[in-house]
Amino acid sequence: MNRAVSSVAELPIAPRQDLWDWVIVCSIFLGIGTLAYVSLRTQLFDHWVELARQGQWSSLLLRPTILWVSMGTLLLIFRTSLWLKYRPFPSANAADAPLLTVVIPAYNEGRMVEKSIDSVIRADYPRHRLQVIVIDDGSRDDTWTYIERAGRRHPGLVTVRFDRNRGKRAALAEGFRRALSDVIVTIDSDSVIERGTLLAIVGPFRDPRIGAVAGKVAVYNRLSGLLPRMLHVRFTLSFDFLRSAQSTYGTVYCCPGALAAYRTAVVRKVMERWENQRFLGIPCTFGEDRALTNCILAEGYDTVYQKTAVVHTVVPETYVKLCKMYLRWDRSYVREEMRFARIVWKRPLLSRLIAIFDTTITNFRFPVAYTALALFVVYCIQDPMTLLRMLIGIGAVSTFYMLYYLKSERSWDFVYGVAYSYFSFFTLLWIFPYAVLTVRARSWLTR
Repeated sequence: MNRAVSSVAELPIAPRQDLWDWVIVCSIFLGIGTLAYVSLRTQLFDHWVELARQGQWSSLLLRPTILWVSMGTLLLIFRTSLWLKYRPFPSANAADAPLLTVVIPAYNEGRMVEKSIDSVIRADYPRHRLQVIVIDDGSRDDTWTYIERAGRRHPGLVTVRFDRNRGKRAALAEGFRRALSDVIVTIDSDSVIERGTLLAIVGPFRDPRIGAVAGKVAVYNRLSGLLPRMLHVRFTLSFDFLRSAQSTYGTVYCCPGALAAYRTAVVRKVMERWENQRFLGIPCTFGEDRALTNCILAEGYDTVYQKTAVVHTVVPETYVKLCKMYLRWDRSYVREEMRFARIVWKRPLLSRLIAIFDTTITNFRFPVAYTALALFVVYCIQDPMTLLRMLIGIGAVSTFYMLYYLKSERSWDFVYGVAYSYFSFFTLLWIFPYAVLTVRARSWLTR
C-alpha cells in the first residue's frame, strides 16, 4: 500500500529562506543557459533548418512547429500580464459571514469522507451560520458507516443516503435543494480543506456581480509516489497561474468540484437545465463542475479565483487511474468549450474580447500541435537527432515554466514539474484525440 499523508498538518512546507530562492532561480537560469549553449555548439538544429532552406520536405515540420511555438509564446505573454495583476479577494469576517451550506457528495470513499467532514466542521467559520450536507450516492463499501460516525460526533450534520448510485450531479442537486443559505460550497469527499478556506471562499461574494468562486486545489497524497508529486506541480500551475489570469477578467472557465462556491440564488435559477443537461442526445454524467460554471456565466455573472481558499485532494497514484481522470476532464472540456463558444457573446465587452482571444489561440493550437507531432514522428525515422532536439526543447520550456511554480511555492519540487513534461509527452498525448473521438461516452471513469 502506498504511503499517504494522514493530515494536512503533515504536508511538506516549502522553504522560504531567501538563500533558497536565489539558489533555485539561479539554477533554472543556469539550466536554460546550458541548454542554449549545447544547442548552439553542437549545431543540433542547423541541419534541420538547412534542409528547410533547400526546400526539402522537412520544412513541412518547421512550419506547424514555428506556428505552434509562436502562438504559445503570444499566449504566455498575454496570460503573464494578467497573472501579474491578480490579487486574492479579502476573506470574510466571522462577524458578518453569510449563511453557508457545504455539500459533500460521496461514493465508495471509505474513511476519507469522514476526514473531509471533520475538516469542514473544524474550519474557522461561525458554526451557527454553517450547514453541512453529506450525500452518500449509493456507495457499495463502508462509506455510509463513516458518514454515520461523523454524524454522531457532529450534531446537526445533514446526511442523505441514496438507495442506488445516481451520479455525482444528482447527489449535488439533492444538496442544493436542501441548502438553507446564501452561498453553497461544494467539496469532494476525497478532499480536506484548510481552516481558513470557508471564510476565504465566501469573501468575493461581497461583489454582487460574482456568481461562483474557484478554490485552489493542492495534492493531499503528494508524498505517495512520483505521479502525485508531479501532479502537485501541475495543479499549482493550473490554479495559481491559469486561473489567476482568468480571474482578472471575471471568466474562470471551470470552478472545480474539489472546491467551489456558488451564489445560491443563481444555482437555483440554473439547476434544472444543469441537472438535465444533454449533449448530442446523451445525458451528461461527468464534467458537472465545468457545466455549472458555464450556466452561471450564461446568466451574466462573473466567476473568479480565490487563491487563499485551499483544499487538498487525493489524486491518482497509478497510470491507469490518471488516464481515466484526464479522459473525463478532456471529454468535458470538448463539450463545454462548444457551449462556451455561444456563451462568450453574453459576457461584458472587455471580458468577451479577452476570452475569445484566449480560447481561440488555445483551441487552435491543438490541431497545429498534433500536425507537427505526426510530422515529427515521420522525420525521426529519417533523422534520429530530431528526437534529441525535441527533448532539449521540452526541457528548456518546462524549466522556464517552473519560474511560475516557484513564485507560488519555493520548493525543490519544481524538478517534478520538469519530469512531468517528459512524462506527458511520451505517455499522455493520446488522451485528447481519443477524448474527442469518444466525447459521447457516458462512463464516469472514476472507479
